[in-house]
Amino acid sequence: MNIMNILIIEQTKNNKELENILLKQGISAITVDFGGLNISQIVSTYNPSVILFNTNEPNERLLQIILDVNNACAIPIVLFSDDVDTKVIDKVIKSGVSGYVVNGRESKRIKSIIDIAIARFSEQKLLKDELEKTKSKLEERKLMDRAKGILMKTRGLSEDESYHTLRKLAMNRNIAISEMAKNVISMVELLE
Repeated sequence: MNIMNILIIEQTKNNKELENILLKQGISAITVDFGGLNISQIVSTYNPSVILFNTNEPNERLLQIILDVNNACAIPIVLFSDDVDTKVIDKVIKSGVSGYVVNGRESKRIKSIIDIAIARFSEQKLLKDELEKTKSKLEERKLMDRAKGILMKTRGLSEDESYHTLRKLAMNRNIAISEMAKNVISMVELLE
């Protein structure tokens, strides 16, 4: 991923510290203050490649905002903090950040931290996409099995014959076999 635009959401007295570090490295960045934040409006306005949150201590409101960002759009998020509490670290990780950095705002590390967060985000996205695809296939399989069971029961067909019947019906109607399975199930539910 090519970093083009970084949004820094600042909740410390070191206002613009990260922005200045990034600008010196030739990376486009803009800082906004955490107070009164409408995250969806800010993200849509700036369209960032990466979001950096800079705070002394993550609080529940901040973690909720991070969770909201993750639910609204797929974007790498890095949280810089001074808090080393293990309970806080667990909550931060569960909020979905791609990187959590404690006491690590040194200028020579920032670019590497962002690159690692982007790589981690990309890997997690691949895993999430694969999980969704697997869940979808499993759901389709359940529908197929249920539709085959209906055909076996109502028409006295074997499992293999039921599958071929579903397949033929789907081909004749030019729809996916999983869609045909849904139609069979819907028809039986309607007639019951």
